[in-house]
Amino acid sequence: QVQLVESGGGLVQAGGSLRLSCAASGSDFSFAVMAWYRQAPGKQREFVAQLSSGGSTNYANSVKGRFTISRDNAKNTVYLQMNSLRPEDTAVYYCRKTAVGGRDDWGQGTQVTVSS
Repeated sequence: QVQLVESGGGLVQAGGSLRLSCAASGSDFSFAVMAWYRQAPGKQREFVAQLSSGGSTNYANSVKGRFTISRDNAKNTVYLQMNSLRPEDTAVYYCRKTAVGGRDDWGQGTQVTVSS
């Protein structure tokens, strides 16, 4: 069973930074597509950023230029560096792993709260 464990969330003032981490189990991490999603209270879960096994990235328009997704395959970990945070970035952030065969796994989420 694949496990994804997010960490790094917390409370930060607007304009501040946080770095989220997502540690994954399994031996196929380097081949997987890794992504971050978020869900604010009363809203649907939305896409934030994606990183392919080959290094291609994709970002939601709302975070372009402020957030950076990266990975360390030796540590089976994906990161989300979040700068210039805004109150509207407040949400639970989830890590998603899509394996080569198409299987999707999700972490349990980490809370990010940005105060104004």
